[in-house]
This record gives sequence, C-alpha cells and structure tokens, in this order.
Amino acid sequence: MFFHIVLERNMQLHPRHFGRNLRESLVSKLMKDVEGTCSGRHGFVVAITGIENVGKGLIRDGTGFVTFPVKYQCVVFRPFKGEILEAVVTMVNKMGFFAEAGPVQIFVSNHLIPDDMEFQSGDMPNYTTSDSSVKIQKDSEVRLKIIGTRVDATEIFCIGTIKDDFLGVINDPTGA
Repeated sequence: MFFHIVLERNMQLHPRHFGRNLRESLVSKLMKDVEGTCSGRHGFVVAITGIENVGKGLIRDGTGFVTFPVKYQCVVFRPFKGEILEAVVTMVNKMGFFAEAGPVQIFVSNHLIPDDMEFQSGDMPNYTTSDSSVKIQKDSEVRLKIIGTRVDATEIFCIGTIKDDFLGVINDPTGA
C-alpha cells in the first residue's frame, strides 16, 4: 500500500533562480512537479520526505536552463491484488459502482456485489438489500477487496469486490 522509496529525477531550472536560494528553488519545483503524480511502476507519489542528493548542474546549450540530477525520498501509494481498502463511492449504475480510495479509482461490478443487494434506479441510484437495512449510494463508505489491477504509464485502475466476509458498507451518508 504505502512505501518509502528513493527516486531520481532530472530537474530543469531557469537562470533567474540561481543564487543563494538555488537549492530551495530546486526543492520547491520538485515538490510542485512530483507530488500527486502517478508513475505506473512505483505508484502515486504522496509526499517527498527528503532530498538525498543534488548533483552538479549541466547547462543546456542555447537556453540557459540548467539540468540538475536530484535523488529524493518519497512516500508512494500502490494498491495490490488481495489488499483490503476503505473507499468512498463516487458513482452507482446498473453495471456496479465506482469508488475512490485516495487517488485510486476502483470499479466493483454488480457480479461482485452480494446477491441479496439489488439495483434501484431513480434520482439517487443505489444498491439496497431486500429489507432496506443496507444501502450503497454516492458518498457511502465501503470496505472492499482489490481482486485485480491494471497499470498504465500514468494511471492505476483497480477492480474490487464486496462479496466477502467483513466487506461492504461502513458508513451510510443518509444515516439509515
């Protein structure tokens, strides 16, 4: 789920940033460029926790920009198959529902929702048990299990299930 790893990146800096605050300018640009991004290989970069090394800058011909190799420590979020997560439902339809756990979007198919829950259409689509005691709708909090992931270069997609013990609705926004 969460890992503390060391990554490297070549940062380009404009000459106006040269001077006594060069390192601070480099670090703030790194944080702005990297935090919140996703690399399929490592996961979502949650936060930069430290700078290990800033290498010697290399001037780019014709531009005046300088490229610095920067080695930094960061916390990344990477979901794995079999992992249990808590997520917030963002959309419900007859095919299933989408939920978000931090930056990850998870789809739960209607085949992976318990059999006693049925889709109810209307102004607030939801999945409801026959006795109406449990309802999954937009903004519901659910505990789900990831059963599959697909990793792209800049995004991670997950498939989840709530058809298992101790999974399902944690908090219903309507208070029902």
